[in-house]
Amino acid sequence: MLDSSQPRAAPLERNMKAAIFFAALLGVFLTKSLANDSVRLTNKGNIGGDVHQTVNINNQDHIANIDTNAGWNSWNSIWDYGNGFVATRVFAKKACYVNRMNRNQVPSIQELAQFTKEKQAIEKAPQGAPPRSLQYAATKMPAQDLTQYGRPIEALCRGIPTYLAEEVQGASFYVGVCLNAGILWVVDVNLCIGI
Repeated sequence: MLDSSQPRAAPLERNMKAAIFFAALLGVFLTKSLANDSVRLTNKGNIGGDVHQTVNINNQDHIANIDTNAGWNSWNSIWDYGNGFVATRVFAKKACYVNRMNRNQVPSIQELAQFTKEKQAIEKAPQGAPPRSLQYAATKMPAQDLTQYGRPIEALCRGIPTYLAEEVQGASFYVGVCLNAGILWVVDVNLCIGI
């Protein structure tokens, strides 16, 4: 009787090893492309205090979470690149503000990760061009249905008054209080709330 299992085992074993190697290689590349980025930025010496900001980027879900610890002016923001909305929860106001993402002005999620890592390495505001600047004015009527803005924004704003904010173009005069809700040295976002 001819034993055919002996000669076939070697090619089968090589094919298995090659398949495992390619699967591992693919896993390395996918892990890099779907990885989450977390960057901590600190702005020292700004008008009497420090601002600590953490930028967490989820590449798989296309979401950036910006957490800013600035004492009484602390806030948290979700930039949902998939749905095209930004929500900012202002702790001092006990309110949330949602605006449409201006994709012409806001850096892409890949640019955001790159910019924040570069800024973290420098640990101070770079010399050169100022950050991109956006200004929003909040409406006075609360939003009724948060589900239309996606689950991450709904979770951030659930249980507190949520207002829509519209982008204001140019240097317009606004009567109210403006909160800077941007990413240090990358994007300057002013969220203005009427008085």
